[in-house]
Amino acid sequence: MPSFFYVARDNEGKKITGSEEALSQEELIARLQAKNLLVVSIIAESAKEKTAATAYRTETTGKRASFKHFGVTSEDLVLFCRQLSTLLEAGVSILKSLDIISRQVASRKFHVAIKDLEKTMEAGLSFHEALAKHPKIFSELWINLVESGEASGNLSVILSRLSSYLERQDAFKHKLISSMMYPAILLLAGFGALLFLTLKIIPTFSALFKSFNITLPLLTQILVAASDFIRKYMLMIVGITVAAFFMFKKYIGTKPGRMQFERLEFKLPLFGDFFRALIVERFSSSMSTLIESGVPILYSLEITERTVGNLVVAEIIRQVKDAVREGRSLSKPLQDSNFFDPMVVQMIAVGEEIGDLPQMFKRINVFYQEHVETFLTRFAALFEPIMLLFMALVIGIMVIGMFLPIFKLATVGGV
Repeated sequence: MPSFFYVARDNEGKKITGSEEALSQEELIARLQAKNLLVVSIIAESAKEKTAATAYRTETTGKRASFKHFGVTSEDLVLFCRQLSTLLEAGVSILKSLDIISRQVASRKFHVAIKDLEKTMEAGLSFHEALAKHPKIFSELWINLVESGEASGNLSVILSRLSSYLERQDAFKHKLISSMMYPAILLLAGFGALLFLTLKIIPTFSALFKSFNITLPLLTQILVAASDFIRKYMLMIVGITVAAFFMFKKYIGTKPGRMQFERLEFKLPLFGDFFRALIVERFSSSMSTLIESGVPILYSLEITERTVGNLVVAEIIRQVKDAVREGRSLSKPLQDSNFFDPMVVQMIAVGEEIGDLPQMFKRINVFYQEHVETFLTRFAALFEPIMLLFMALVIGIMVIGMFLPIFKLATVGGV
């Protein structure tokens, strides 16, 4: 006897879902209506679907597990995408898949969003339209890839590729954070040591020197004056710093300010090439995933333009998109932009000639990921001795400045 998954509502409007065996959909509808239930949808379950759903239910009692956090993390999105892809590939309907996943998700906010996806789809919207209602959780890349998967009938395959993309980006982001962690700790420790010396040690010595009634050396006078100034105007300095930070943040929040700041980033010595490599890595990763998923190249460029996260490069991509729309190759406008390295342009040109752009974009992505990781490794290795040398120099000057009067007193006393 076939089994059917149903969605219904009772007299109070409460949603009721379940799975029952019946000879036909009509028989199950009559049975549910006899229970005063309004049937919303009925979907036939295949044996494959029931097996997959049962396997997932073994991990949960059917009750909502306790939430571990409120916000939606990148790990939540990766897991959601991977689970949904697996369930759809196993033949489970998308509504039932969402219901199963919602009972296992660790984020309270994400749980609410997934339940809203269910309600929206029950009302007649497609999956990508339901995702579009949550732009703070699902990016345009998500929405457009899902739309492509729905149109082609390969949603599980598209979601599998999307989950792979998200996993690669998440792993890359964690590598970047790990690489910068040690330099950040060193910088924070150094700043803390300088602040402690300025606010605590120097004032103690200054009070001691006043009792000696001697003329202090110039270096000591400078250090004491700087310490007195910082202590006296500490609140004002903090206030000005915080105000300047928020004014700067507000300025780069505007389009002209952000574009000016991004142009400055690319012109910075040493770090300019690093920021450029980060953007090229993001561009190539998005393009490879989109084109491989069957999204037309013009549409892929349009999506990447909105998701690249850099207004300067977004403007370049828009110009490239307009050139491609006019019938030009992809590599030529990329070369004319003077932003992309010759290697990137040549690889894309080869990809166009052999008809394998996704693979070329993947190779570009791997190269730039390794380039960024190598830069950060070398920077961290170089930053440590430079920072230690700088701190030793500064603290040494401060120590000498504090002990010079003592040496002077010892000399006078000896005479």
